[in-house]
Order: sequence, then structure tokens, then C-alpha cells
Amino acid sequence: MKKRLVITGMGAITPIGIGVDTYWNNLISGVCGIDRITRFDTSDLPVQIAAEIKDFDPKEYMSTKLVREMDLFQQYAFAAADEALSQSGLQAEENTDRLGIVMGTAMNGVATIAGTQAELSTGRTKKVSPRFVPKILGNLAPAQFSIAKGIHGPSYTLNTACSSGGDALAMAATIISSGQADAMVVMGGESILCPLVIGSLAQAKALSKNNDHPKEACRPFDADRDGFIMGEGGGALILEDLEHALKRGADIIAELAGYANTSDGYHVTSPDPSAKKAVSCMRLALDMAEMTPDQIGYINAHGTSTPVGDPIETRAIKEVFGDTIPPVSSTKGATGHLMGAGGITETIACIQAIRAGILPPTLGYQTPDPQCDLDYIPNEARKAEINAAMSNALGFGGQNSSIIVKRYTK
Repeated sequence: MKKRLVITGMGAITPIGIGVDTYWNNLISGVCGIDRITRFDTSDLPVQIAAEIKDFDPKEYMSTKLVREMDLFQQYAFAAADEALSQSGLQAEENTDRLGIVMGTAMNGVATIAGTQAELSTGRTKKVSPRFVPKILGNLAPAQFSIAKGIHGPSYTLNTACSSGGDALAMAATIISSGQADAMVVMGGESILCPLVIGSLAQAKALSKNNDHPKEACRPFDADRDGFIMGEGGGALILEDLEHALKRGADIIAELAGYANTSDGYHVTSPDPSAKKAVSCMRLALDMAEMTPDQIGYINAHGTSTPVGDPIETRAIKEVFGDTIPPVSSTKGATGHLMGAGGITETIACIQAIRAGILPPTLGYQTPDPQCDLDYIPNEARKAEINAAMSNALGFGGQNSSIIVKRYTK
């Protein structure tokens, strides 16, 4: 990387807490945000549990007009970006043409699409709101944020399934490195909880059906895992060119050391059992960071709690890190799978692990699996002084994303 890139702001809207501090404190305290779904009737659904956002008041972050105009996934991304921009101290109006946005989301406004069609089909309504189309578009979250804050630099929205958040950060880094911007707002948002999506993923046998024990349903790397748990939320980071950050006297939180993206080219839903391209992705990120595997002190794994995916990711980590495998955890046991927002909130977990000297746990891990035989930091956070961490995100379509952050030093 020709330019050194640093992170100066973070924001998080998660099922275990609103705001980065609450999210992090609950994460390392072992709080689980998975419970029975309250947003709609699930009595006829095979899956009745998820990680819903609680205690979120959008009016703390945006006008009443914007609340009416924006879908939940957009509100979550907007609120997270607002927190991140505020922490960074970056004045948007002073950097308007050199400040841009990249948004990551997997499924845009699918819940609103499904709900609107259901109302039409059942005759509950005969008209579609003029707000419908703006609510379902992924790029309207960054568009609304740019309008509200006066941001006029590059703006992109990525849909790369579960790796969207990590890829958004990589895209933002590429834009700054190419000279098109000095700073970027990286935001992700997801809210796909609806019968339509639950029905499809349940039919694909991707979701846990442990409805009677929601707090134990997500078991990354555990022998008894039976699928992932849907979550929702938003995450954001402010990424800057180091010189720009220093010039304005910013408080630098961490440094983005490396990133990579690869494609399995294997199957639309299953990762490649050989894990070849997941391995390549991690190695490319290490190469960009000019780091060796033994310099990584912690890995925040994709670890969704699926029978197929967890052993493949374990195999990939073992091949890359050999005899120097660091502690690994999946924070999805606490938050569920945040899809497009997850790559960002999990990168925040890596940053906080470096800053606090605490590694977040893998909740729900009870029974070892011979195919998943790493140190997964089971159930309780662990003190450990580390200088660098890796975040992996692996999405449908064979999308692989690896992000490396490290402690900032002058």
C-alpha cells in the first residue's frame, strides 16, 4: 500500500448494543442478542428466532422526515455512520469533495419488498407508497447520509453477500489509495427479517431451528451446530489517508494494514471444500500488509455455525497459519449474522481487541468437533496483548474477504 490508511471513527448498531462502547462491553461480557422474533408472527414458520435490534431510537440520529423515508437497514447504516463521523471529528463541509462513501449491504430492502407485496396480495392495501422504491435501494442509505451531511465525493454501494462490509472497506481503501479522496465513510446495513427470507433459508437448511433455546442456537465451530442465526444491524468506519488525518490533528484509532478479495468460482451457496481461494484471500491480505502469519494475534472468523462452512474455514486458517495459529473466535454467537453490516462490526471487534487487550469469545461453544480443532476462545473473553488482527467474511457466491488492522504507530 503506497499510502498509509488509518481509522479515525467507528459506529455500531447491533443486537447486543447501540453504539460502539455498548456493543463492545456486551460482546466481551458474553451477552447474547438472539431471542424469539417479536416483529411479526412466527407461529407458522420453521425458524422463530433471530437477533433483532432493541432499544433503537432513530430520531436520535435523524429527522422525523428521514425516519419515514428510510428502511430499517438504511436507518441502521445511517446511525452507525453518524456515530463514526462524530467520533472522527471530521468536518464534512470542509472536506466535501474529498470525502466519499462506500456502502455494503447484502439484500437491501428485501423485508419491505416482501411486506409490501403481501399487503397488495391480501388486499390490505391497494396503493404502493411513493417511498417504496427509495426504501428498498441499497444506495439510498449513503445518498441520504451525503444529503444530510453535505458529502460530495465518490459514492459506491456494494452487494457481495456476507462479505459486503469487508469489501466496502477494501473499496474505500482503494479509492483513497488511487487519489480520488482523502477520507471515506464506510457503512454497512442489513435488516432482512421477514417470513419470505426465513422460509427460503430454512428450506436451504442454512438456519438453526433450535427455537426452544435461542441463546444456545448459534454455536460456531461446535459439533452440535445446525445452522446460522439471522441478525440485523449497522456498522461504520471512517477511513483516512494518514497525512490527512495527521494534518487535521485526528485521534487515530487503528491502521488498516491490508485487505483482499477472492472468488471461489465453485458454487452459489456452498464454499469450496478445498478452501483454496479463502486461503489465497488471507495470504493476499498478509502480503499487502507486509506481515507474516505469526504477527497476527487474533482472527475474527466468519464462523456462521453451519455444518459445512465452519470446517472449511478452519481448514483454510490452518493452511495459512500453520504452527502459528492465533486464537480465533466468531462473534456471531452473540450478534447473529449481520450480513452486510457484519464485516464492519466484526472489524470493529478486531480494533477494540487491539486497543483493550481483550479477545471476544465464541458463545455457544460446548462440544468440540474433530474437524474444528482450533482455539476458539469458548464462552469467555480472554486478556491478550496483540498488535494486529484479521477479520474474515465469506459470502454466498464464493465471495471471500479478509481485512487486517493493526495498532497505529508513528
